[in-house]
Amino acid sequence: MIQLTDVSKSYGSEKTVHALSHIDLTIAPGERVAVMGPSGSGKSTLLNLVCGLDEPTSGSVKVEGVELSGLTDDARTRLRREKIGMIFQTFNLLPTLTAGENVALPLRLQGEHKHEAERRAVAMLERVGLKDRAVHRPDELSGGERQRVAIARAVIFRPPLLLGDEPTGNLDSVTGEEILRLLDDLHSEYNNTLLLVTHNVQAAGHCDRIVSLHDGQIVRDERIEQGLAEIR
Repeated sequence: MIQLTDVSKSYGSEKTVHALSHIDLTIAPGERVAVMGPSGSGKSTLLNLVCGLDEPTSGSVKVEGVELSGLTDDARTRLRREKIGMIFQTFNLLPTLTAGENVALPLRLQGEHKHEAERRAVAMLERVGLKDRAVHRPDELSGGERQRVAIARAVIFRPPLLLGDEPTGNLDSVTGEEILRLLDDLHSEYNNTLLLVTHNVQAAGHCDRIVSLHDGQIVRDERIEQGLAEIR
């Protein structure tokens, strides 16, 4: 599903910052991988490279066998629209749209008829426990409800790849655990691949692997089996 080969990313010209350095990482279809590390370790840069929002300085980034650097901006936009669902710490819902309209938006961008997109959005909101909140705008929802709407929007077109950028970062521990269990349920249902950037050990514990970054390099790659992390 995801393959990074000898990937490096640097910023700046006079004073170069090496955000990532010679990263090799393979994530299989259906795997759930948490990327952890201190601030500035390269987690967000890694996520931006995988979704095609940024390009590596050197090396190869492939999603479903497609080399991202070989795509035009329009092609990368289509890839995100058709293959990649994204969940953010700040939810990134459009404030002028209702919950239902936010969830329907990816379908509308794909050319789905308005009526059918709305029908599927309501069904998805029901799936995440928010059927009665479809006509409410984001400022009328709690943080947990907003994140459920964001998850519904991210998975409504059943993307094979789901990216999460601190999806529980703005939530209390109880609500965060509810969101993580929802992601577990959706993963069981859709068998999507999950790449989760997080500082939260609780969130990482819901994944199959934990990849630890430090100063732009992978310093540990652990597989979680029966509640225990075994270093690969």
